[in-house]
Amino acid sequence: MKYDIIIIGSGPVGLSLAKALSLLDLRICIVDQQSEAILSSPLDDGREVAITHLSKKILSELGSWQLIDEESIALIKEAKVLNGLSPYSLHFSHQETDQSTLGHLIPNRLIKAAAYKVIQNLENIHCMTETKVKEFSINDTGTLVTLDSGETIDSDMIIAADGRLSGSRRQMGIPAEVKDFGKTVIVCKMKHEKPHNNTAYECFHYGRTLAVLPMAGNYCSVVITISSDKATEIMKMTDENFNQDIQNRFNNRLGDMTVCGEKFSYPLYASHADYFHSERFVLVGDAAVGMHPVTAHGFNLGLRGSYNLANIIRTALDKNTPYYSKDVLKEYNQKHQLITRPLYYGTNVLVDLYNSDRVTAKLLRRLALRFGNNFWPVKKLIMDQLTETH
Repeated sequence: MKYDIIIIGSGPVGLSLAKALSLLDLRICIVDQQSEAILSSPLDDGREVAITHLSKKILSELGSWQLIDEESIALIKEAKVLNGLSPYSLHFSHQETDQSTLGHLIPNRLIKAAAYKVIQNLENIHCMTETKVKEFSINDTGTLVTLDSGETIDSDMIIAADGRLSGSRRQMGIPAEVKDFGKTVIVCKMKHEKPHNNTAYECFHYGRTLAVLPMAGNYCSVVITISSDKATEIMKMTDENFNQDIQNRFNNRLGDMTVCGEKFSYPLYASHADYFHSERFVLVGDAAVGMHPVTAHGFNLGLRGSYNLANIIRTALDKNTPYYSKDVLKEYNQKHQLITRPLYYGTNVLVDLYNSDRVTAKLLRRLALRFGNNFWPVKKLIMDQLTETH
């Protein structure tokens, strides 16, 4: 079977890119090991995704945003960064922007479901579910993909959207920095007594971080980042002990807190490919850049990259230029690298600083928060990166 483009992986970035490319009248094949039932109704994984204004615009253009239950979309109107037990915070407010909110918080499963629904019945997109890519080859005339069933499909180009430990990236011999933080992220949903007032908190305690993110109603998403050797202890806590522990660590800001449902844990890695393209091959989403979640850039970066890639391919088609050539894809690589590298390395430096117990690090932490609060150009730069309002 012959396609124009084969996308390996069906995460929300890969699906969104497929939708964008389908508007260019290209024949797309998506290959993923998940079942159609799971893609249609993804299981709850505990993750909430912060969506910037740019991402909302892109998802709206693709038709995904309109399919997300409006009552499940929470607004983030303020954000506070806390250092240890200090009451002082780096404070961001939507009132310092021209927008009514800093961003939106949406369950990951709803974003995935909407991204799949918009491509589900398109004639020029074929989704091969419960299928793995065994291997692929690329030459001057095209690409050949061998599936685990033994079947082969070919295309003009392959797009890898198969995660931060991408097997496709490795097969292409593209080097990547993979940073293992030695930490585990634990996420869960909690109900609380007092209103959150649409405020997101990032609390850098010593030895761990605690994020409390506002969900619809009197609910929040709690995100704990802790050394992996201590994660099991938290996962095995009784709900009663866990509730009290979070309530205490959050200084009772939200009153009584009660965990709702399951706690989920994930090992914490970050990754950045040395380059995002080759002849007839390109990386998107976490396969290109897998971010530490502290600045909530992961999905937004991936979506922005796929949006840029789709526009570059559109321009090439308009010029009757081979959209799969290395020269065309070089533009995507250069644009996306300029965006991702400062954010990736800046975030990792921030994380290392705020996870350090050294006296000098503690001093720098306090200075950084005050400098960010009181020096407007820096504060505005941070806000623009976090919200992507422009």
